[in-house]
Amino acid sequence: MSASLYVGNLPLSATEELLSGAFAPFGTVRSIKLKREAVAGVERCYGFVEMDTTEQARAACALNATRFEGRLLSVWRAARS
Repeated sequence: MSASLYVGNLPLSATEELLSGAFAPFGTVRSIKLKREAVAGVERCYGFVEMDTTEQARAACALNATRFEGRLLSVWRAARS
């Protein structure tokens, strides 16, 4: 069963390819959805990474608080609705 991760504090330069490269060592990346929005006049970038299994998603949480393109990532399991 696949599992989704929220990835926050992404740089505006983030691309699906770059993010896939960061998560690939932890398993199969099924999909990546990047979001950009302006909040109080500040543009933000975040996204969702879907990993092939729950175990791979748990392992990928090791990227939390690591540097990606000069920013410290926030990575955690995304809530399912």
